Amino acid sequence: MTALLESLRPKQWTKNLLVFAGVVFSQHAGDRAPLLRAVAGFVAFSLLASSVYLVNDLRDVESDRLHPRKRMRPIASGRLRPGTAWAAVPVLLAAVVAIAAWLGPSFAWVLAAYLVSNLAYSFGLKHHVILDVFLIAIGFVLRAVAGVELLKPVAPETQLSSWLLVCTFFGALFLAVSKRRRELATAGGGAPDQRAVLAMYTPDLLDLMLAVAASATLMSYALYTIWPATVAKFGTEALIVTVPVVAYGVFRYMHLVRVSETSEDPSQVLLSDRPIQAAVALFVALALWILYHAR
Repeated sequence: MTALLESLRPKQWTKNLLVFAGVVFSQHAGDRAPLLRAVAGFVAFSLLASSVYLVNDLRDVESDRLHPRKRMRPIASGRLRPGTAWAAVPVLLAAVVAIAAWLGPSFAWVLAAYLVSNLAYSFGLKHHVILDVFLIAIGFVLRAVAGVELLKPVAPETQLSSWLLVCTFFGALFLAVSKRRRELATAGGGAPDQRAVLAMYTPDLLDLMLAVAASATLMSYALYTIWPATVAKFGTEALIVTVPVVAYGVFRYMHLVRVSETSEDPSQVLLSDRPIQAAVALFVALALWILYHAR
């Protein structure tokens, strides 16, 4: 059971906190029903992601054994039998279906799109240069969309913001490219053996992509904070004070990409790097105060 739980990668569930963006920015975080639905959506995405992780580990067991860290994963190391991993997948999916049925068809369709995109990634598209990082970014966008869709049955006035999609996409693209850059630096000459697509990337290309994604992330978020519709919705221009915090987080992560081996995994960085944690905590505190008390 310990090996199975480890294979579910609970540390990666931090990515699914993006589901809460809908309830926070729609100003329903203080309402019991929307918040409960957001929690259920987080659980559904976490269980679905874990089932995908199991399938991915089963597919990549041989290449994982060549990776300095992935070779310690339960399936690659032999601590978890493949049959046990396969048996856990339908159990996880059954729980996801039950939660999705309660949250409504709109949420269920987004969840299905997330599953299809992840399976497409696992079964071949992760070997296509540039498309691989785009699919990772789209996975984050679908989380954000789901966080809005699950609210509509209890808060019909909730609307999906185009800015949410743009900021999420470029922010996630920045993280995905950072991951590839760190993987390439860590693997060295053995990169193609550990991840085939790395053979089609170069450090210069990834550095350029990283700079573009970081710039687009900061620009799109800064524009969102001062956009007339945003100011009208929240009744304040104060959200702009969070821009330096976001900029610091982006620059801190770029620094880690170049000097720290932990930045290969964004979730691990969030759980281990104190400056990143402080930036996230400050951003959340400022955003909650501005959205709920700064009118």
